[in-house]
Amino acid sequence: MAYDKFTVLKSTAVPMPIENVDTDQIIPARFLKATERKGFGDNLFRDWRYNSDGSPKKDFILNNPVYSGKILAGGKNFGSGSSREHAAWAIYDYGFRCVVSSFFADIFKNNSLNIGLLPVQVSAEFLDKIFKAIEADPKTEIEVNLPQQKITIIATGENESFEINGYKKENMINGYDDIDYLQAMKDDIQKFAGQSIY
Repeated sequence: MAYDKFTVLKSTAVPMPIENVDTDQIIPARFLKATERKGFGDNLFRDWRYNSDGSPKKDFILNNPVYSGKILAGGKNFGSGSSREHAAWAIYDYGFRCVVSSFFADIFKNNSLNIGLLPVQVSAEFLDKIFKAIEADPKTEIEVNLPQQKITIIATGENESFEINGYKKENMINGYDDIDYLQAMKDDIQKFAGQSIY
């Protein structure tokens, strides 16, 4: 299995209502040396999280113990900039399983779907409701239902549908990457080909 299966996620959320968050802010270029998807979470938003001496910046949201959860609520145009897939790796490795925004850069969106990080695009109005709900109560829970393609603010019951490519949806529900998907079809491929595939 390439990554965790994603069906229904119920979690508190970390609010980051900053627009145009680009991939260099998500994971600075100097941390892109590794080729495995491990350890990148330590440097997620590195320059925003830490001072030059390595001490945490108290005013940055990820350093605020009041906020936690597996959902990151970001501002409009999240993941813009370069195409580095390490940005999605860093968010996933930190522990987030879903990012909610009113708009995602296409490459970031696809990179996220490829590694099991669900990008949920909602209307600007619904995103504002999420931010206000978290501001009123940091323990507010959000439910992301992938099979139904619906996101809900549990306290109010307000919800909105979201779009996702059918192939990527199936892969996320099963925890597959592209190779796993082909492996799952191995028997069918063999029957079609009429010979063993090694």
